[in-house]
Amino acid sequence: MKFKKYILPLILFTIIPTFLIWLPFFFKLESIWGIPLPQNGMATIVANYDGPLYLVVAKSFYNPDFIRFNYSFPIPLEYYAAHFPLFPTLIRLFAGIAGFPYSMLVVTVVSSFFVILYFYKFIKDYVDEKDALWITFVFSIFPARFLILRSVGSADPLFMAAVLSSIYYFRKNKYWLAGIFGAVAQLTKSPGILLFISYLIFILFTGTKNIAFISFKKWLGKLNLRKMYPIFLIPLALLSVFFIYQKTLNNFFAYFNSGDNIHLFFPPFQIFNYSSPWVGTSWLEEILLVYLIAGLGLLKLIEKKQTFLATFVGVFLFSILFVSHRDLIRYSTPILPFLYLSFSETITKREFKYVMAILIIPIYLFSLSFISQNVMPISDWAPFL
Repeated sequence: MKFKKYILPLILFTIIPTFLIWLPFFFKLESIWGIPLPQNGMATIVANYDGPLYLVVAKSFYNPDFIRFNYSFPIPLEYYAAHFPLFPTLIRLFAGIAGFPYSMLVVTVVSSFFVILYFYKFIKDYVDEKDALWITFVFSIFPARFLILRSVGSADPLFMAAVLSSIYYFRKNKYWLAGIFGAVAQLTKSPGILLFISYLIFILFTGTKNIAFISFKKWLGKLNLRKMYPIFLIPLALLSVFFIYQKTLNNFFAYFNSGDNIHLFFPPFQIFNYSSPWVGTSWLEEILLVYLIAGLGLLKLIEKKQTFLATFVGVFLFSILFVSHRDLIRYSTPILPFLYLSFSETITKREFKYVMAILIIPIYLFSLSFISQNVMPISDWAPFL
């Protein structure tokens, strides 16, 4: 069947789950399935971390005086440098139509559609067309943390869409598109540089096969750097962000002075230190499942001879081992599409579909519960409007 016939299902996969999550908050229901819900309406959705911080950047574009006199969050001004500029710029772009809070939600939902669209384009290259839509549906709601991210104000869907589209075009040798979307990813979130590192490792790795038998000059020629040079748009995008910080915050390295927002610690597995400020609990056994699933997914990609995808997942997984943050699943979402490829044979089995039919209910309940409790305290909404 033609791809255009799947546009409507992909739109529905994007909108319906998010709409169902918004519904209880919009109508200010007191509870769902016994779960008590806040009575602040859609303000609960807008106030979910880190949405309000992106709204501050969208309103101020890192202007220290504007932030100081309009917002009272107890965080240093440099903290906002951890929130890269593209997502707040898009919020600002559409704010004249919908207002800043709802513009943020619109940008998130539209970005979510592009994640789902490019996931479908990606996965249908590997599985039967009849299975691609099913896997895309599962991807759109599971894990629940991804569904939550695309139902509140979040830069993660935009980042995932950019990473996935960059990799999609890189694998099709469309290096300019890969570089442009890679730059979009980098302008959205700091881990975009890991995509560039993955590209470099893959290029160098594939070029070492015959290095012992040819001259250095010929080896360089085999690397195809002349064709792949658009990927250098990614580090250029990172430099442009730092130049923005130099101009607005008078600190080229403001990102590295953004306080405790950089959650990388040595040695690895510091997430199991319950006293860490962004951990704060010893109830962490599911973190082992994250490592297990990601590790098995990586090995399956290697088994399937998906060398580049394995390179990206490997680089990202390696970095995640040093992350000390309770919300590790959120940090892992960029590798999620490729883990679906790893386990595609299991996901298309009848037994998995039976289990998934049951899981839809707890996915929904967990999403409502998490959103209800993941709210920034905001007493005065006027500066955000």
